[in-house]
Amino acid sequence: MATPDTELAPEEASEQGKPKLALEVKVDKPSACQRHVTVTVAKDDIERYFKEAFDDLAPKAEVPGFRPGRAPRKLVESRFREQMSNQVKGSLLMDSVTQASEDCDFSAISEPDFDFEAIELPDDGPMTFEFDIEVRPEFDMPEWKGLKLERQDHEYTDEEVTEHLTGLLARYGHMVEKSGAAEAGDHITLNIIFKDGDEELSRVEDYTVEIKPTLSFSDGNIEGFDKLVIGSKVGDHHEIKIKISDEAEKESLRGKEVSADIEITEVRRLELPAMSPAFLDRIGGFEDEEELRDAVRGELERQLTYHQQRKIRQQITAVLTKDANWELPPDMLRRQGRRELERAVLELRSSGFADDVIRQHQNQLRQNSLASTERALKEHFIFERLAEDHEIDAEPSDYDAEILLIARQSNESSRRIRARLEKRGQMDALRNQIIERKVIDLITSEAEFKDIPFEAEKNETVAIDHAISGFEHEDEIPEAKYGGDTEELRTPSERG
Repeated sequence: MATPDTELAPEEASEQGKPKLALEVKVDKPSACQRHVTVTVAKDDIERYFKEAFDDLAPKAEVPGFRPGRAPRKLVESRFREQMSNQVKGSLLMDSVTQASEDCDFSAISEPDFDFEAIELPDDGPMTFEFDIEVRPEFDMPEWKGLKLERQDHEYTDEEVTEHLTGLLARYGHMVEKSGAAEAGDHITLNIIFKDGDEELSRVEDYTVEIKPTLSFSDGNIEGFDKLVIGSKVGDHHEIKIKISDEAEKESLRGKEVSADIEITEVRRLELPAMSPAFLDRIGGFEDEEELRDAVRGELERQLTYHQQRKIRQQITAVLTKDANWELPPDMLRRQGRRELERAVLELRSSGFADDVIRQHQNQLRQNSLASTERALKEHFIFERLAEDHEIDAEPSDYDAEILLIARQSNESSRRIRARLEKRGQMDALRNQIIERKVIDLITSEAEFKDIPFEAEKNETVAIDHAISGFEHEDEIPEAKYGGDTEELRTPSERG
C-alpha cells in the first residue's frame, strides 16, 4: 500500500549552511521491512547544484584562449556542463536519499538500492528516480518492565574444574599411534569424499577428529558417528548417506541426500602432558597447579555468565517478540545471516569458549540460517528501539573491554584483534553486541528473578569447518594460537 505523496518544502540553512531540497516523495510498502521510494527533485534545486558546482570550477577552469579562471562564466558553463552532470547527479542523489530517509522517518538497515547509470539528469524540468531500501519495521513497543525471569546459578565443584582442565590440557597433549581398533575417546584421521551420484561435491583430507556421537559440517551432520567408527582400523572404509541442510548455500542441493565415503587413515589416542613446573610456567607463568586450577575456574565462571545471559535473553525475547509477526523477506534474511553469525562468534569468543565449541555453534547456525536470523533480527529491532528511546550507545571503553576479552582468549594483542575486526568489517557486529547487552541490562534491572540450577549440556559433537556441497565459507573465527609454545592460559598483563 502506498502512502500519499509527500512534498518536503525547503527549510532554512542547515548547520552547514545548505538549504534543504524541495522534494516530492512517494513511498510504497511491499512488506514490513521494505520500502520502494520514488523521489522527484525540483528543477530549481538542480540548477542550484549546477551553480554551486560552477562556482567552484570557474576560478580554475582552463579554456583555450583564456588564462586559467578568466574565461566568461557562460562559456565555462556551456563547455563543462556535460562533464559536471555526473558530479551534480551524484550530489543530488546522495542528498535527496538522505533527506527523504530522514523526513519519512526510515530506520534503514541496508544501503539504498538503485542504478546510478540508469538515472537521467534532464536538460530541463525535474529529475525523478526510484530506490528500494530495507528498513526496521514499525511497531508498538511491547511492555518490558517487571518481567518474571529465571536465572541459572551454579557453584563449580573441584571435579568439574578437573574435567574442564583436562579438556584445556588436551591442547598441549600429543597423539600416540594405536595399532588396534578405534575406541570411544580416541582420535581418528579421516579422508572423506562426498558425492551426488557420480559427481564429486567436495572432500576432506587428513582431518583428525575426536570420536563423538555427532560429526558436524556447515551444511549437514553425521549422526551416530561414534557407533559408525568405533571398532574401525586403519584402512577401513564406511559408505553412508547424509542429508544436506535445507538452507545450504547451493540451492540445487538443499535437502538432498548424498553419499560419503569415509576412510580411516590413522587411529591415535591422546596423552596429556605432565604438569611439571616447566610446563606450568610455559603455558602461563603459573607457580603451581592450584594457581592453574584457579584460572580454569575463572574461565568456567565466565562461560557460566554467557549461559546465564543467553538464557535470560531467550526469556526476554520470547516475551518481546510474541506479537512480532512481521514478514521478513528470505533474501534479506540471507544477507543479514552473516552479520548474525559474526555477532554470535564474537560473543562466544569474548566469553572464553574454545574454537571447537565455536565451530559447532557456527555450523548449527549455518544449517538453520533463515530461522535463527529471523529470530535474531526481530530481537535486534526491538532492542534497537529501546536503545534509541533510552539513549544507549557503545562507548570507546566498551569496545576496548570486548576486544581485550577476545585478545585474552586467542592470546593475541588487543591491537591485532582490533585491526582484524576492522579489516573484516566486524566492528558494527561488535557494536550491536555491546548495545544489546546494555539493553538487556536495562530490562533485567526492572525484572524479578528466580534462581534455578544450571545444567550444562554434554558436548557430544565434533565440528569440521567444511561444506559438504563444496561451498567455501570465509572463517569467522579469529585465528587462535593453540599448541606448542605459542598458547598461554593468561596474558602477560594478567600474570603481572
